[in-house]
Amino acid sequence: MTALICGSMAYDTIMVFHDKFQHHILPDKLHILNVSFLVPAMRREYGGCAGNIAYNLHLLNEEPAIMATVGHDFEPYAQWLSRNGISTRFIKVLDDHYTGQAYITTDEDDNQITAFHPGAMSFSHFNTVPVDEEIGIGIVSPDGKQGMQEHAEQFAELGIPFIFDPGQGMPMFDGAELLRFLELANYATFNDYEAELVQQRTGLTLEQLAEKVEALIITLGSQGSKIYTQGRCIEIPPATARQLADPTGCGDAYRAGLLYGLINEYDWEVTGRIASLLGAIKIEHHGTQNHFFTLADFKQRYQDTFGSSF
Repeated sequence: MTALICGSMAYDTIMVFHDKFQHHILPDKLHILNVSFLVPAMRREYGGCAGNIAYNLHLLNEEPAIMATVGHDFEPYAQWLSRNGISTRFIKVLDDHYTGQAYITTDEDDNQITAFHPGAMSFSHFNTVPVDEEIGIGIVSPDGKQGMQEHAEQFAELGIPFIFDPGQGMPMFDGAELLRFLELANYATFNDYEAELVQQRTGLTLEQLAEKVEALIITLGSQGSKIYTQGRCIEIPPATARQLADPTGCGDAYRAGLLYGLINEYDWEVTGRIASLLGAIKIEHHGTQNHFFTLADFKQRYQDTFGSSF
């Protein structure tokens, strides 16, 4: 079964400032802020929600297909995806734009200052969910606003079940727009902060929001996650990470686990644990697509972590 992953593709440029921002930013001078940080350590990573989700899902031997808009500088990323066996047939290249770019500066306290250039992502509505393809499931993850709205409508019209995952795109939508997504989607997933926002904007409780979808998944970081489905709340325990290297992309890894469980028709208790373990494996590595394992490796670690198999 092909999973269509709709969302952003981006290059992440990560720079490390070997000091603390608070030593260089004067609170009473923010109105005339003019600072420069020396960042001797820098790395460039492949990122974007769609790329990260697809990478993790492919590690589990599934067939993700990315649908995204990218710029004229995408070729190195395309080569990376090709080497990893991930389909790019639904990626549209816009020659007059850059691929999305995130510039992230981190200090010694793990505070971050990020500048994001959406580039070609703003034109994600140039893509449409393909009709004549064997797509069994999809996800609408952070992307251009119009693209997210149209892709959700298209999935629903085609009868393709999908996950609504607004992520960093949450601020773009008001309460009515969020409710429309929930009317169209089969599943929805938020982190705890996003869950608070959607409750504020819609005026509904989590239990009321859960009634609109087959399952509502709330991630709680190191506290695990909760899955609201069929009038009950399933608590998913966190998977223990061997080291805490980099949390960037853990949410995307978790969402890949949700897709894997849905594709293989596991129950929510198992699906949530698969997703939790994927997030834990990701946090052990710097960058969003630098971890690797075989499906056999993953199943063994699942057994070791949860004391059961799938």
